[in-house]
Amino acid sequence: MDYKKRDEAFVAHTYRRFPVFLEQGSGVTAKGDGKTYLDFGSGIGVNALGYSDPEWAAAVAEQAGRLQHTSNLYYTAPAAELAELLCKLTGCKKVFFGNSGAEANEGAIKAARKYSYDKYGKGRQTIVTLCNSFHGRTVTTLAANGQASFHDFFFPFTEGFVYAKANDIADLTEKLTEDVCAVMVEPVQGEGGVHPLEPAFLRQVASLCEKRDILFVADEVQTGMGRTGKLLATEHYGVTPDIVTLAKGLGGGLPIGAVLFGEKTEQVLQYGQHGSTFGGNPVVCAGALCCLKRISEPAFLSEVAEKGGYLKARLEELPQIDKVSGLGLMLGFTLKRGTAAEVAAKSAEAGLLLLTAKEKVRLLPPLIITKEEIDRGIALLQKVLEGIA
Repeated sequence: MDYKKRDEAFVAHTYRRFPVFLEQGSGVTAKGDGKTYLDFGSGIGVNALGYSDPEWAAAVAEQAGRLQHTSNLYYTAPAAELAELLCKLTGCKKVFFGNSGAEANEGAIKAARKYSYDKYGKGRQTIVTLCNSFHGRTVTTLAANGQASFHDFFFPFTEGFVYAKANDIADLTEKLTEDVCAVMVEPVQGEGGVHPLEPAFLRQVASLCEKRDILFVADEVQTGMGRTGKLLATEHYGVTPDIVTLAKGLGGGLPIGAVLFGEKTEQVLQYGQHGSTFGGNPVVCAGALCCLKRISEPAFLSEVAEKGGYLKARLEELPQIDKVSGLGLMLGFTLKRGTAAEVAAKSAEAGLLLLTAKEKVRLLPPLIITKEEIDRGIALLQKVLEGIA
């Protein structure tokens, strides 16, 4: 049966797919159509423990066989345990569970505006995001994105967002007018091209927010859960957000988003003010709890940082690569010739799955990748780059 043709016939054409069919996987390797692929994208940073990790799969299957869903009208052990561990590991006080990164960012936006409304009343609702940022594809998070290309077609967009230049504290300060309630940033801009924010800039942002009682919101949907070698990327910068959003690697392959509230914001959202039918689903939380326990181990995080450094060094050895950017196992590189789209397409043909982010080739391999697998991926990439005129 040709599932590619079936997909083309019946699935909405909202994705530009590679001609790759996947049906099973293990670790960093996936298979389909008689081909084997080394995956350096991990489902856009989702499969943190790789494909079908045995411990994760067992936790999910066990919970699915016991209780698959209850709604948030009742208590369940997996959601309570996951929330407790997230708070203990991050220093946050409360957690709201949703289903995606965009949904988590929606929750953070609502909480930021509610905090300011409760304390200062109407008229203090603007949120500053950064130029080139990406926070999701709902109507509100599209408006939050600091990229003009996302501000088409779906009018009217949610109001109340302004955009400051990344790493330009003067421009950001100018945008902090009296109607601003929050600043929301990605520590490393992912979809915008794998650009880490400068440490001095992010620390100044946090300081300004604290002085003016403006909430500092960290979108860690892509950077969180060990992706950069720390559980949260903000740990690299020595800053403590008032709200943190997580998704992607938290679920290990199942849909989950989380909004983590600090001391300032833990009581902001009360009964009836936010919700999600599937949020905190026990099966998803069981899988997430497995991921969090493994990834948060200091030795595991140390290995991610080491392997990230190794991968970056190997990339920098290739003469066709211009510059490499990123943190940990969240890396991107520009090319001396050819395009990112061309390299990703030819790499897929060669058995290496890569991502793109604007003009860059983007790499988000599973956190469990080995140095030997990195070397295999580099060898495949080198052949592809050598074949591009």
